[in-house]
Amino acid sequence: MPHPDIADDAAAAQLARLLSQVAEGDRGAFEQLYASVSARLFGICLRLLPERADAEDTLQEVFASIWHKAGQFDAGKASAMTWLGTLARHRAIDRLRAAPPRGSLAPIELADLLADDEGAGPMPAAEAASDRARLEHCLGGLEPRRSTLIRAAFFDGSTYEELAHRSGSPLGSVKSWIRRGLTQLRACLER
Repeated sequence: MPHPDIADDAAAAQLARLLSQVAEGDRGAFEQLYASVSARLFGICLRLLPERADAEDTLQEVFASIWHKAGQFDAGKASAMTWLGTLARHRAIDRLRAAPPRGSLAPIELADLLADDEGAGPMPAAEAASDRARLEHCLGGLEPRRSTLIRAAFFDGSTYEELAHRSGSPLGSVKSWIRRGLTQLRACLER
């Protein structure tokens, strides 16, 4: 069994070779490169982008960019994986910057239920943890659809319009489900 450093060096050399072949227009090498690194690059995109669909779209853009820019790779400046990871990271950051601010239109009825733990000492931190546990318990007691919509609206920053589109439900129904869910949630939290 080869030493881990030798295996790592061989894998890095293989990626560099594949990039060189991609730069020459070799589609087979491109497919091999995709199979070798797509999971790692997707992980980078997924860590930076809150929506899985955005991460998937960004990964496609990254590979389109790799196809066109593979000739720019310089093994003397960085390893192939570092170069590929940097492309993925920059593309994900570009997508984040281009997206409208999430949650800016979302209602804030639950704002007073969520504690700001920044700079909190042990006692406020313990109280905040207890509040979060109560909130999770009460959210778990809601009808699953209402719980999911409330979580998406208030914790992910999705707007009513986005939720209606994603769930395939009328906007009025989504608003009504969230409003009823909030009423149930408030009653549970006041017990």
